[in-house]
Amino acid sequence: MTRYEVAVRARATLGEGPTWDPATGRLIWLDILGMRIHTYEPASGRRTVRTTEQHVGAAKPRSGGGLVLNLRDGVGLLDPDGTFRWLHHEPVPGRRANDAAVAPDGSLWAGTMRYDEAPGGGTLSRLTGDGEVRVVLPGVTVSNGTGWSPDGRLLYYADTPTRRVDVFDHDGEGLRNRRTLAEIEQGAGFPDGLTVDAEGCVWVALWDGGAVRRYTPSGELDRVITLPTPRTTACAFGGPDLTDLYITTARVGLPAPHPLSGSLLVVPGAGKGLPQPPFEG
Repeated sequence: MTRYEVAVRARATLGEGPTWDPATGRLIWLDILGMRIHTYEPASGRRTVRTTEQHVGAAKPRSGGGLVLNLRDGVGLLDPDGTFRWLHHEPVPGRRANDAAVAPDGSLWAGTMRYDEAPGGGTLSRLTGDGEVRVVLPGVTVSNGTGWSPDGRLLYYADTPTRRVDVFDHDGEGLRNRRTLAEIEQGAGFPDGLTVDAEGCVWVALWDGGAVRRYTPSGELDRVITLPTPRTTACAFGGPDLTDLYITTARVGLPAPHPLSGSLLVVPGAGKGLPQPPFEG
């Protein structure tokens, strides 16, 4: 049985988006509905919490310091001194930001969804540091886990209600040849956030599945980490050697949440992650 530890005991409503920031030696994670950006420094145990003014779907490091934020009304830039400005402001009534990821070229691929999860109400868009925006995938429902193969030629993606992790050929900006990497069977949960390791395997958190699964590039299931928290939301490798798997969890919608629901968990020595590029902007 894989041993997990509690990195941060918390009561996040919708914990999400774990991201290792090598420049600061800390993990960034979120409470989307609680409108909070958390950081955790494993070497010292130091924690910080910053409140946002609207629901925040992702927070990723920028190349010059600070964060790029995927927010309800668009994508914004938070400078190291706390100054905020919009990079792309596009409020859509009933829609909010969800998961996002930084591509190998430093662009941000940001997902959205409707609050009522209406089918086709979300998008996946590519944003550059100069504010250029292009919708890459229209008509998605709950845009979630996004990650690239080690060589950058494949993109893995989960639109949660489909129960699939899909894979595309990626040529830098465009996507083509969509096919299924893995389908989550009935009763095992829904694919949420994901990360890709140094061997090209895909780790995906299962919402209502209480687990993280690892799939090989050929789609074979080769590892399952079982957790006591049913709403497992996302995972990312962190630590100085990128060998510890951090896992976020949620309490939202659970009539009797597990005591650790909403906490940040970690599986030490789970594997070997890929360095994540900062946003170039």
